[in-house]
Amino acid sequence: MDRGKHPITADLLDIYNRLLAAFGPQHWWPSESRLEMIVGAILTQNTAWKNVEKALFALKSNNVLSPESLYKMPQSELAFIIRSSGFFNVKALRLKAWIAFLFDAYDGSLDKMFSVSGGSLREQLLTIKGLGPETVDSILLYAGQYPYFVVDAYTRRIFSRHNLLDSKSPYQTVQNYFMERLPADVQLYNEYHALIVRLAKQFCKTTAECEKCPLNYLFLSNGQNSC
Repeated sequence: MDRGKHPITADLLDIYNRLLAAFGPQHWWPSESRLEMIVGAILTQNTAWKNVEKALFALKSNNVLSPESLYKMPQSELAFIIRSSGFFNVKALRLKAWIAFLFDAYDGSLDKMFSVSGGSLREQLLTIKGLGPETVDSILLYAGQYPYFVVDAYTRRIFSRHNLLDSKSPYQTVQNYFMERLPADVQLYNEYHALIVRLAKQFCKTTAECEKCPLNYLFLSNGQNSC
């Protein structure tokens, strides 16, 4: 099938409203500051959030969750503190790369960094080694309040199962699918992504549990009987 054109259209706002009605607000991102959100976005790569929480707690307990402390801290010491996040040497390298960028480009100021346009900042962040589009867009959306829709593996799984997207589509293609069909609204993008994660964890698992899924109606409208 040629996936260049989407074979089935869906009202993405209707999908959002159904998920919100089923699960309620998810209250994302679970952090106390913009810096904590950014660090969490980098640490959550390839690990469960509970492991990130342990690493963030360790950073706070050691009084080093500040731009200045992260900048001055040796990478080996940072890696030891965040070891609960998994792949801690790689993640320490990525954190140090981002914090170096913050000081080199914006004098260590998050206010200055988030004062530039979203498009310009996105391009800059994507040049940092180890920061891919999902991580960068999480930083932009949750910490910077820029309207960039975050795409993850759960998004691809759910929407490809409903024949709305190809699971192998590039990140930008999937992101465009949402951003071209939804209002450019930070709170909407925030809640939508959180609801997608909730749906994937509760119903749209590796082995789907479709009977009670809030989006089961899509299969009926598409002429399908099950996932």
